[in-house]
Amino acid sequence: MTDIERAFDWNDEIENDSSDFILLPDGDYDFEVLNFDRARHNGSEKLPPCNKAIVYIKIEVPEGETTLKHNLFLHSKTEGILCAFFTCIGLRKHGEKLKMNWNKVPGSRGRCRVGQRQWSNDDGKTITMNEIKKIYKNAESL
Repeated sequence: MTDIERAFDWNDEIENDSSDFILLPDGDYDFEVLNFDRARHNGSEKLPPCNKAIVYIKIEVPEGETTLKHNLFLHSKTEGILCAFFTCIGLRKHGEKLKMNWNKVPGSRGRCRVGQRQWSNDDGKTITMNEIKKIYKNAESL
């Protein structure tokens, strides 16, 4: 089997177990954007329907690496978060007007604060997962 990422067909053979899950302690981490998906937010109590980018963020620590999914909602209510993200990855300077160029996002780097969030699944089991709490400017964008 090759190491190339690909989609599986319904009848493909599989063999590689997933690597150990890494739960990061709360803190600040450097990251790399691996990729993103274009998606749609159906609306909620806090935010009406809008487009969203699901950004896959890789964080490396001495114990290994982990990938976090982070939603960026394309709405005027979250414009400050979008500005912070593009500033963080060096595609925007603070206060600058920017047309979002999503093709330049994969491979970009930045810094973020990661926290832990707990929730209960349908079986009542408490699950702890990481989530990005804040995106910071990187050294190149200061």
